[in-house]
Amino acid sequence: MPAIKSFTLTYDALNEHGTFSEGDTLTGKVTLALLKETSVESLFVKAKGDAEVRWTKKSGDHTHTYADHRRYFKLKQFLIPANTKETVLPRGVHVYKFSFNIPTGSLPSSFKGSHGKIVYKLEAKLSRSWRMDRTLEQELRFVSYPNLHSLKSRQVGSTKKEMGLFSKGHANMEVIVDKSGYAPGEVIVIVAKINNSSSSEMTPKFSLIQDVVFRANGNTKHESHVIQKVVDPCIKAQWQKDIRCAMQIPRDQGPSIQNCEIISVEYHLKAYLDISFAFDPEIIFPVVIIPPDLEPGAAAGPYPAGAVGGPSNSDFSPPAVSMGRYPVSPRSGSYGYPGTQRYSAPTPTVYPGNPLVSAGPPGLYPAQPSGGYNNPVPQLASPYGSPFSSSSSSSVLHPPPTAPTFHPPPSAPEIHPSPPPPPPFNMYPSAPAYDSLPSAPMMNTDFLSQSDEAPPAYALLFPSSTDESDAK
Repeated sequence: MPAIKSFTLTYDALNEHGTFSEGDTLTGKVTLALLKETSVESLFVKAKGDAEVRWTKKSGDHTHTYADHRRYFKLKQFLIPANTKETVLPRGVHVYKFSFNIPTGSLPSSFKGSHGKIVYKLEAKLSRSWRMDRTLEQELRFVSYPNLHSLKSRQVGSTKKEMGLFSKGHANMEVIVDKSGYAPGEVIVIVAKINNSSSSEMTPKFSLIQDVVFRANGNTKHESHVIQKVVDPCIKAQWQKDIRCAMQIPRDQGPSIQNCEIISVEYHLKAYLDISFAFDPEIIFPVVIIPPDLEPGAAAGPYPAGAVGGPSNSDFSPPAVSMGRYPVSPRSGSYGYPGTQRYSAPTPTVYPGNPLVSAGPPGLYPAQPSGGYNNPVPQLASPYGSPFSSSSSSSVLHPPPTAPTFHPPPSAPEIHPSPPPPPPFNMYPSAPAYDSLPSAPMMNTDFLSQSDEAPPAYALLFPSSTDESDAK
């Protein structure tokens, strides 16, 4: 008769996407259901993050293997300590709670590719004498938050193509992309103006491309995939056209990875003109795919342990913040830059200087403080009931061991309230008051009524100016 009825490992979700990031608190439980009294040597749970790459290359009769590995963290807690004497557990259900604080640092997002992967996972291991170890694993979805303050400015680029042997004239293309940071499911808005002053027809095309690079022992392995592509109708010779199109990013698309030494995942948008018998002019725009829980508009709020749904850490900065510099692919003939600056040049050998450009005049948008996006969400207590209906079973709740302490990330700067608005401007001031004309003296006697008395004298009603001067 086996002694173990079930052995399970679960963790508590922090948001609706089930993602974790550096600085979060990872909690969960290990449940051990025993059918009889059992002796246990040890029981522990581990949380770890690793990146590894591996590929082979044939050269004649020889096969070379390239491999590398990076360990980001490894945390371990003993739920039943490994003592010299075995621990005897009675029959019933035993629940062991655990808690880890994920360390801070530049930790890359989870990724799986054809020649490498970045994996974060939980592992529980039960050891008994004269028995094979029982091991459980739960993979965690880890995300790394980029600097959102540099991803909201629009990008503008332009290029000019001089025709060669099979055509005459030239072609100009100007392209504007609304921003550079997008969450899976969002739409890239592209606006282009094309002036075909040549004798050839050309077709505008836009492609979202993923570039993956694996590195090991000084060698690299490149992969490139076209994620999305939009083709506009052909533009005839001596014709000008304005284009506005939208390209949606797949909802299951993985984020960009720029902070891993052995694996990098980058995206770029290529806008180009397909011209027969000529080199295609193109403009390259960098695109950053951000984690889905940073998408604007998601509702925030506390969620109980293990519940579906969670808070949003999204707080995009206004577009007045300028973008940083981006690496330029040497395959491109023209380059897209943020802000309103436009730049067009042949393929350079040295990356030109890229000044910071604001998307609006100074003071147009209030300054946004930089805050932490990885603050752990307070967890509501949830009861742990027995997963078995047997009346003879008993449930024992074991408190979690003390979690290792890590220095918390710096808190966000204090947000000062905005100054009060200026007093309203009175566009139409009231007209100045003028003194009204003096009225005639009021008479107490009705001189038009029928009376025996004689009417008043004319001099009494309207005294002459001579009398006034005499009176003075």
